[in-house]
Amino acid sequence: MEREGRAVGAASGELVTIGEFARLSRLSAKALRRYDELGLLRPALVDPVNGYRYYDLAQAEEARLVAWLRRIGMPLSRIGRVVALDAGAAAVEIRAYWARVEAETAARRDLAMYLVDHLSAEGRAMARIPGTTRNTGSTETTGNTGGTGSTGSAGAGSLAIRCAALTDTGAVRTANQDAAFAGPRLLAVADGFGEGGAEASAAAIEALKPSVWGSGGGAPSAADLLNALEDTADSASRAVREAVASCAAPDGSGTTLTAMLWTGSRLGLVHIGDSRAYLLRGGELFRITHDHSLVQSMIDDGSLSREEAASHPQRALLLKALVGEARSAQVAVASRPDVRLQEVLAGDRYLLCSDGLSAVVDEADLRAAAVAADDPEEAVRRLTRLAREAGGPDNVACAVADVVVEEQEREVEEQEREQEQKLEE
Repeated sequence: MEREGRAVGAASGELVTIGEFARLSRLSAKALRRYDELGLLRPALVDPVNGYRYYDLAQAEEARLVAWLRRIGMPLSRIGRVVALDAGAAAVEIRAYWARVEAETAARRDLAMYLVDHLSAEGRAMARIPGTTRNTGSTETTGNTGGTGSTGSAGAGSLAIRCAALTDTGAVRTANQDAAFAGPRLLAVADGFGEGGAEASAAAIEALKPSVWGSGGGAPSAADLLNALEDTADSASRAVREAVASCAAPDGSGTTLTAMLWTGSRLGLVHIGDSRAYLLRGGELFRITHDHSLVQSMIDDGSLSREEAASHPQRALLLKALVGEARSAQVAVASRPDVRLQEVLAGDRYLLCSDGLSAVVDEADLRAAAVAADDPEEAVRRLTRLAREAGGPDNVACAVADVVVEEQEREVEEQEREQEQKLEE
């Protein structure tokens, strides 16, 4: 006799009890009841008299997928989206999720290694604590400044930074959603996207500006700096959410953010998205950030070469960015930036840029431009010009900072004042 209320969508017509289905799907009866309550995996039939749940055998494959996704730690809300997709789209979503997990694990690993080094050094001696080392007809904004940070012991004297920032609309875009800033304590670039992209990038950088790193007497400890970085990153996340809250789709608007905050002896790095930070030291250029993008995750696991990544159709898909509160099924993002500390040396030159520069200019040309420039102001002009010469398909933001001995900084400032006086005469 046919059971009353049999599900219309039952594919095979053969129903089994929840106990039998639990054995088939490798899910417990308790989990199946929970997934039914959440609307994640509905039974084919619920007996109207006794409430017993019955499942169609054709549901076993979907149930196994749910079990496997739970095994890799995917949240139930996201599993619900994945199981509703076709096989190809589900595969893309799972890859994006796992790439984000690996990126977050790598960030935690870097922090753990930093703490190991930090505590080991403290145990050996109360000495200096090591840090983790391991882009005509344009619309432009510029910010050029030089300044000294808190007194820090580094070699022959205290260190200071000279820095400059520049953005360019590029040759194709009509609006500029990138932002850049260079100041005595902050170097930052942000690449906005979506309806509220310009507001998001500006808000992210503005949220960092009040950070003065406890500018009172004495150098802050590494632990205090890491805490300050976490607070700063959280402030940027909140600022972006507020900036894009009025957009039609808040989760579709946001920004990348790569920023370095100067302490006088260290740089604190805040990073999320695919904007980049590079270090020029001893004539060699090193990338010190890791892109939070789908193509970077594919490069990491060996499924894509760097050459293939340049033309991959999903090269713009971010795994992490600062976005609005809502989450879309199409874009896998997290709103928690990576933070770390970077030890500095006199003579270092740091370059921060959006992908409007790094995606169209190879690192050899970036290095050549960074080496050839006499000062940060010339460097940012050279770099934005390189992006335009490469076609300028996107907005460009770049910021450059030189680490100098404080006495040298004062000499440079004096020379600049003398030159200005001569020009006035």
